[in-house]
Amino acid sequence: MFASGMATIDAFAFSIIKKVSEKALQPWFAFFATIGAMGLYALQPYILLQAMPFETVTVMNILWNLVSSVVVTAVSLLVLGERVGGYKLVGVLLGIVSLFLCSVEEI
Repeated sequence: MFASGMATIDAFAFSIIKKVSEKALQPWFAFFATIGAMGLYALQPYILLQAMPFETVTVMNILWNLVSSVVVTAVSLLVLGERVGGYKLVGVLLGIVSLFLCSVEEI
């Protein structure tokens, strides 16, 4: 849950940054959206702190990175219209498998 919240911030911020880089936003909106994205990033240490009673830093970091990769990729493909194929698609699928393996308790 904590990693999902942090990954959602990543997906929002990456989307804003992509639109700003494409000059797809009005300059005034791009400025405030970028400031907003930076403000959201400032929340991540707080979210990490809230997760500490439930999970180790190592596992939290792995989960955050994996969930972020999957969520940002999904947003990029579904919302921003980007494409991925070949070995990169295999990498995305392996990321999903890795997320599953890191989120289950020991067998």
